[in-house]
Amino acid sequence: MYHILVVDDESRIRNIIRKYAEFEGHTVTEAGDGMEAVCLCRRESFDLIIMDIMMPELDGFSACREIRKIAGTPIIMLSARGEEYDRINGFEVGVDDYVVKPFSPKELMLRVDAVMKRVNRPVSATAPRVTNEVVELDNGGLRADLTARIVYVEGERVDMSPKEYDLFFYMLANRNIALTRERLISEVWGYDFFGDARTLDTHIKLLRKSLGPYARYIVTLRGVGYRFEEN
Repeated sequence: MYHILVVDDESRIRNIIRKYAEFEGHTVTEAGDGMEAVCLCRRESFDLIIMDIMMPELDGFSACREIRKIAGTPIIMLSARGEEYDRINGFEVGVDDYVVKPFSPKELMLRVDAVMKRVNRPVSATAPRVTNEVVELDNGGLRADLTARIVYVEGERVDMSPKEYDLFFYMLANRNIALTRERLISEVWGYDFFGDARTLDTHIKLLRKSLGPYARYIVTLRGVGYRFEEN
């Protein structure tokens, strides 16, 4: 089982998460604010972090940025707000999943298992099924080095989050194919579809932003999903 760091300024929330996590066999360490969480991560390692956004001393986004400087520990962010801005900000700083309060403790534990399953998947299970190591579109205007996981737009290297890379390379490997939301979440995130497509849609928005003028290749299929469409 996993050693989980639960970070929230509300002891009631920490107690609920601890109760369900320990019932599942996990070990739990608690922190009351972001500053304490960063200090704990500097002293010991955790398998996963569940962290609130709105906290004293250091908010969840700032704490995530600091933790990412020293560890790649998976992070599930909790928030009382469901605005898209929060989700985008969270994913940009390296959050792996996002749960809006009030939440179901049972679903949170399912998400813990799902994130850890994805993290522990063999590389071959998520690698794009392609034969070319480098893909170039628009006479090299968009260039993807699949082996090195590097993307160039108009000759400039683009920095993406790990999940943006995974999503982009999967869509690139399956270009001109209609990809349902369920399939993208299952293949790229590695867990069953929860009925909430906002995580996928947010990452699509981030990916389009990263691709700049080549965002046009990602076509929205209303009511279905997306397709990476070569012109």
